Amino acid sequence: MSGVKLITKDIPEPGPDEILINVKASSVNFPDYLMTQGKYQHKPDLPFGLGMEGSGIIEKIGASVKSFSVADEVTFGAVGQGAFSDYVVLNQKAVSPKPNNLSFQQAAAFQTAYLTAYVSLVRRGNLQKDETLLVHGSTGGVGMAAVQLGKYLGAKVIATGTSVEKLEYTKIWGADHIVLTHKEDKVEFREEVKDLTEGKGADVIYDPVGGDVFDHSIRCINWGGRILIVGFASGRIPTFPINMALIKGFSIIGVRAGEFGRKNPEAGLENNLEIRRICEEGHFNPYICKEFDLEDSKEAIEFLSERKLVGKVVIKN
Repeated sequence: MSGVKLITKDIPEPGPDEILINVKASSVNFPDYLMTQGKYQHKPDLPFGLGMEGSGIIEKIGASVKSFSVADEVTFGAVGQGAFSDYVVLNQKAVSPKPNNLSFQQAAAFQTAYLTAYVSLVRRGNLQKDETLLVHGSTGGVGMAAVQLGKYLGAKVIATGTSVEKLEYTKIWGADHIVLTHKEDKVEFREEVKDLTEGKGADVIYDPVGGDVFDHSIRCINWGGRILIVGFASGRIPTFPINMALIKGFSIIGVRAGEFGRKNPEAGLENNLEIRRICEEGHFNPYICKEFDLEDSKEAIEFLSERKLVGKVVIKN
């Protein structure tokens, strides 16, 4: 990450459809780390600002902006626009009202994780009450959101990870069971999942990990189950023996929450409204494990890359 550095620029002016936001906090996401290496699917032209999402207070609005006012508290998505900053200018479509019950730090950690979980479990996975949801990478941000949303939807939630100490947090978030994915450097979880589901396997598997975890997941999926491909945090994109889907009658479903909203604008708006409603009813609680100051943004990304986090890491202004 030798090319990551703080620079000073003039505060930008918003265009007709744009909003100037005084950033109060921003969230560090795994794609931020990937973007420092040129490995993320979205590759903005150099130079670009890091930081996918954040929260803050509106300082100025463009002439065509009707849905927001100066001094409104908001969350925003800013891929390639630089949420790690004091100010950011964004199109009004990238901005949402901040949930009233969240701090700026929690709100900065809210949008990406919980929208990903909602599109995955509701829109793509069609998770039903009393089904079993297996959440891989459950101690990270998107895993945390999936555990909380799965519990809200009435599923039995099995949370997996590589550390029992970290997995204890998922019980607070609503997990019914915790399972280690790795034991003595071997991937071993599928038999435990089968035992917890009376031999049937999980109905929905939420997988932001990929690699060996995916390979073993296809052997503990229920008939008619759905495996949701959210990402490849393990670093290896797995291949798939297609005959397994035929034999066990399950589906593999790709999830891109942001693209879902871009392809389906009306549904995308509904998604944002729904996660905010659920949050304000008290069912979502973004956990912040560590906060960094803006000048320590590089250290924040390094902290995330070392997989030390539980829940989310934020940068505060």
